[in-house]
Amino acid sequence: MNDLFGGRGAKAQAGTSYSAKDIEVLEGLEPVRRRPGMYIGGTDENALHHLAAEVIDNAMDEAVAGHADRIEVTLEKDNWLTVRDNGRGIPTDPHPKFPKLSALEVILTTLHSGGKFSGKAYETSGGLHGVGSSVVNALAERLEVEVARDRTLFTQAYARGKPLSKLKNAGAVQNRRGTTIRFKPDPEIFGALQFSATRLFRLCRSKAYLYRGVEIRWNCDPALVKDDTPSQATLHFPGGLSDFLAAAVQGANLVIPNAWAGEATFPQGAGRAEWAITWIERGEGFLNTYANTIPTPQGGTHEAGLRAALVKGLRAYGELKKEKRAANITAEDVLGGMAGMLSVFIREPQFQGQTKDKLTSPEASRLVELGLRDHFDHWLAGDPATADNLLSYVIERAEERIRRREQKDTPRKSATRRLRLPGKLADCSREAADGTELFLVEGDSAGGSAKQARDRETQAVLPLRGKILNVASASADKLRQNQELKDLIEALGCGAGDKFDLTRLRYGRVVIMTDADVDGAHIAALLMTFFYKELPELVRQGRVYLAQPPLYRLATAGKTIYAMDDSEREKLLKKAFKPNQKVEVSRFKGLGEMPPASLKETTMDPRKRTLLRVVLPPEERAATSELIEALMGRKPELRFRFIQENAARLDLEAVDA
Repeated sequence: MNDLFGGRGAKAQAGTSYSAKDIEVLEGLEPVRRRPGMYIGGTDENALHHLAAEVIDNAMDEAVAGHADRIEVTLEKDNWLTVRDNGRGIPTDPHPKFPKLSALEVILTTLHSGGKFSGKAYETSGGLHGVGSSVVNALAERLEVEVARDRTLFTQAYARGKPLSKLKNAGAVQNRRGTTIRFKPDPEIFGALQFSATRLFRLCRSKAYLYRGVEIRWNCDPALVKDDTPSQATLHFPGGLSDFLAAAVQGANLVIPNAWAGEATFPQGAGRAEWAITWIERGEGFLNTYANTIPTPQGGTHEAGLRAALVKGLRAYGELKKEKRAANITAEDVLGGMAGMLSVFIREPQFQGQTKDKLTSPEASRLVELGLRDHFDHWLAGDPATADNLLSYVIERAEERIRRREQKDTPRKSATRRLRLPGKLADCSREAADGTELFLVEGDSAGGSAKQARDRETQAVLPLRGKILNVASASADKLRQNQELKDLIEALGCGAGDKFDLTRLRYGRVVIMTDADVDGAHIAALLMTFFYKELPELVRQGRVYLAQPPLYRLATAGKTIYAMDDSEREKLLKKAFKPNQKVEVSRFKGLGEMPPASLKETTMDPRKRTLLRVVLPPEERAATSELIEALMGRKPELRFRFIQENAARLDLEAVDA
């Protein structure tokens, strides 16, 4: 024991002493100045703006409590920030425990002091520990406060947390109430860091979105604006989170046209939640969460409640629709493409640290799940078309996730790399992808004609061997082993699944060019199914096309025209030629038997041809998924049912034709 506490320690500390006089007791606000990182997370730009957030949050607490409806935020030169509200004003009467000090001075100079502990002054609030205002004061080179209460104005100034004078009665005021705090961060703590006008404006805007009952007036010295941030603005959003989400997803292609938005009150006065959620067609989504208007970028228990409500709700809806694939849905599938806003107001929330990046209140998960689940179920049941579309979208993500797990990596090529390309590919000479086309044809014979008919600079040709694999009914092993599909993916260069990268696509367009007969239509259907299942982003981006080769050639001594099908052939024979004129009618057995000149003239020359773009409207996702599953899936009974249900209509169309 001597070695542990005396011998080794004494030898290690030779020449030094350690006694009671070495024990420091930091009083007042000195702990904040000595260790600011403990209170605001550091002394960097984030910490600097955390000071602004603390003051604005106090004003927001007054608004959420129903005592204020206007907040003014002003950024001045020399790094001065002013926040004014029209709330009740910080109390200025003597504090019972410290009768020589006003309550205002106690709040600004004493850690863990404030009116948010008991829940009497504020039912819900962002402030919890009573340190926000005092921390700002401690880390400010100068702070000035004005309080208008009971038609009287009180003022006081501080420097680095210490009062420069006693609280002063500045006289009577008539039409004014509330608190004004003006401060300048201390360069001794933050160095040369300056407030960002852009960052503060965005903070104010988000606060206005989060509480629709408040109006925030933003003012900034124009010299401090370095981008399109306004120097003056009045921020008020009656739509609340719905307006917030609409602004965030503006211009995005949405899976559902209208966001799911609403609010729920928790039982027994435990608080409430507001939300606005949609799903975006392409790219990653986002989820912004807030607790008592405090941003929680790391999520927390309220986010867990939302996740559970959505996943369980969609699974239950899938069971109701007898969609077995819904059982595979996970939170990753639901939240991956989701764009959402969630704001909760709860009593005595618990956060992870003073910077409040994560909500840890255990009860929040249960409250949010229960509060949102019922609303979500009603929303799904009330709009079956939208619900079916959303369910199909999430199931697609689930299937893609499963494929990524099962499949091996697919090699990718850039637009300028020509290595390891399929042997049968006749590539174009242009290096850039813009303006180039890849024609997919059936067989070497059609490939030979297409290669002679193409523009070698911009048009590439890849012959495929007959009917490709039906990916809608094939196993993952068959997909991996299929050489035709490997060649196709390799030629495209953009990869598949989670390796998909549109910027690596080697061609501007992909054109499916098959014979104008039943077999050709079947091959085209198989290829479209492949793109829909394995490379859906190409379809969504409008990069996949169907060529329209003619089926007939009608020729006389001085005239040659083409007909797409039997119906058009009969019409042309009646209208395009003279009565009793001898017309030679040739039916093309396939693209391989079409002369290259004719193929170029009718199907491949951009100046004369007709292409059909393959589109996938987001609002028709559910119907498309059901149709492909019925016609191309593993269950023959679905195809039989489709034929039974549509036979009469198909027969009628055939008669009309």
